[in-house]
Amino acid sequence: MKRRLVLVALATPLWADAAQAPLRIAVAPGPQAEVMDLVAQLAAAQGLALAPVPSADPPRAVNAALAAGRLDAASIEDGVAFAADPARSQLAEAALTLTLPMALYSRHLAALRDLPDGGRVAIPAEPAAATRALLLLHNHGLLVLRTGAGLRARPADVQSTRRGLRLVRLPSARLAAALDGAADLAVIDRPHAMAAGLQPARDSLGIEDARSPWAGVLTVRRADADAPWLRQLVAVYRSEPVKRFILERYMDSVRRPW
Repeated sequence: MKRRLVLVALATPLWADAAQAPLRIAVAPGPQAEVMDLVAQLAAAQGLALAPVPSADPPRAVNAALAAGRLDAASIEDGVAFAADPARSQLAEAALTLTLPMALYSRHLAALRDLPDGGRVAIPAEPAAATRALLLLHNHGLLVLRTGAGLRARPADVQSTRRGLRLVRLPSARLAAALDGAADLAVIDRPHAMAAGLQPARDSLGIEDARSPWAGVLTVRRADADAPWLRQLVAVYRSEPVKRFILERYMDSVRRPW
């Protein structure tokens, strides 16, 4: 009997407290929430209680709540957006989560090499999304950006385009509709593509790499950056059951950057 009690003690994290309230983790609706729900189930079997909190609030509002201690962690935004938030001075990026990939779509082209001379390429009009689209086009060899433009690239930084392609700026909500005639190719983020019935992995002619700068991040307060519970949470997030779920559920239309 004594030997069995020792085994039980070793299976429970030394820092765990049976009365400890679940850790509150804000998650964006959709894949971030779905994956974190699975992580919470797996973590519970290891004695780590998580309470995912779906939130449609602006990321800066969530980060403010995290900094104030009303949350324990957040999985709501990408690394580029997090880096631009003034609240990051009180927060830390703990791990990469999911990449919701931007991709290149066409209704009538079979491949990017079929783009006609002077073809029209629609990109988001919103500045942050436009930067992401320009880098994706650059990475696929469809245009050349000014050296050093990087994560601040703007249409004015385009030095040349392949075959004289013309960029057309449209609100993200109108990009999918532009494929019916206004554009030969459109660069669309995953939420707007899915709303139009387009799956990034299935329907695109080019897709963002999983380790994009826009990969999602798990954030915590700086004081918790080395907490044992956080190390356990990240280990569960990166476990084989979670890897299988992401692949089987999203078929590479949500990508794993770790």
